[in-house]
Amino acid sequence: MDIVDLARLQFALTAGAHFLFVALTLGLATLVAVIQTRATFSGDPVHLGMTRFWGQLYIINYAMGIVTGLVMEFQLGLSWSGLTSYAGDVFGAALAIETLVAFFVESTFLGLWIFGWNKLNRWAHLALIWVVTLTAYASAFWIMVANGFLQHPVGYVLDGGRLRLTDFGAMVANPAAQVAFLHVLSGAMVVGGFFVAGVSAYHLSRRTVAQDLFRKSLRIGVGVALPALLVTATFGGMGFETLQPAKAAAWVNDAVQLAAVQAGMAAELGPGDYLPSVGAVRAGGLVMMVLFALMLFVAGPSFLLMLIRPVVRGFRLWHWLLTLMIPVPFVAMLGGWVFREMGRQPWAVYGLLRTSDAMSPVSEGQMLFSLTAFVTVFAVLIAINCWLLARHARRGPGAVALGDRPIEAPVPVPSF
Repeated sequence: MDIVDLARLQFALTAGAHFLFVALTLGLATLVAVIQTRATFSGDPVHLGMTRFWGQLYIINYAMGIVTGLVMEFQLGLSWSGLTSYAGDVFGAALAIETLVAFFVESTFLGLWIFGWNKLNRWAHLALIWVVTLTAYASAFWIMVANGFLQHPVGYVLDGGRLRLTDFGAMVANPAAQVAFLHVLSGAMVVGGFFVAGVSAYHLSRRTVAQDLFRKSLRIGVGVALPALLVTATFGGMGFETLQPAKAAAWVNDAVQLAAVQAGMAAELGPGDYLPSVGAVRAGGLVMMVLFALMLFVAGPSFLLMLIRPVVRGFRLWHWLLTLMIPVPFVAMLGGWVFREMGRQPWAVYGLLRTSDAMSPVSEGQMLFSLTAFVTVFAVLIAINCWLLARHARRGPGAVALGDRPIEAPVPVPSF
């Protein structure tokens, strides 16, 4: 591997790892908000317990996602200063808005939600989780706006060797960003749905306490996962209409199309290799689609089975199948991310800045050290997150600290 490949590998591993946290955060935030809405309107203690249980898992994943996001952003200055110097004035605007939304608004309201249990009015507390959820959507939206510009640059002019933003509305309305955002958001609902269904199925299979809580949670998880799969497929199909010519040719592996794209770009931009890795593009797309078919095959019958109460309680084979399905949507999301990002290569900003020109002036030794350090940090963070999620998920609602009423100290009785 040369230094550019090492830098690309580093960013691919760290961005892909962070993406997993984001997917579960978006999905769980939505489900927690919906469950708390039901609990607030009905006063049902089961739904209140569901809110606390799934809310605690959401908080664990959110906290680790924030840490990985902060670490990942260091790479823009360490490894990709050429990109930030050339195009930072354009896509940096979207990233700045995302930072304000995610780290100030979302984090502030999430803190109020966490520490506001049993202190705030129930309607005010419900409003907080919906603000958290909507700002999470907004955060993901602005990330996809920045990424959409890198995929299909619009709304800019080249001024003095750097890109300058001239039409903010065009960048926001970029179809490469809009469709991708809806595709990612619905995919996150699939991740959240299968996670909730899988954890619930685990507890139902083991006949742990709070069976009613997990029976209802399983129904919610499956009830979200199936329609979310269909919506994801719809926006995924629409996304194929926004593909760059090189990515579209690589996906179908058409030698004639690939040659035509290469010849056209060489004639416009000069000699060079302008085609992405056909193998990587096809592998990412196939993983995404095959796992989509698997999830649909499981979610479809599960949607019917969940309507039969005795089956929900006692069908252990189905329970174990749902539990084993927990990692599948994560892998499918990674496959889609590989398909999208590898198809943009060899460009950092498609058609304008090659990845090799976006690199920082670092040596191979520095890049190897950076790669080792980042991979080590992210491996530790992922391991900690998985351990914490598994530990708290297995312990069940009886061990949840979120929203637990503090034990009041006894009032001292004066002695006479």
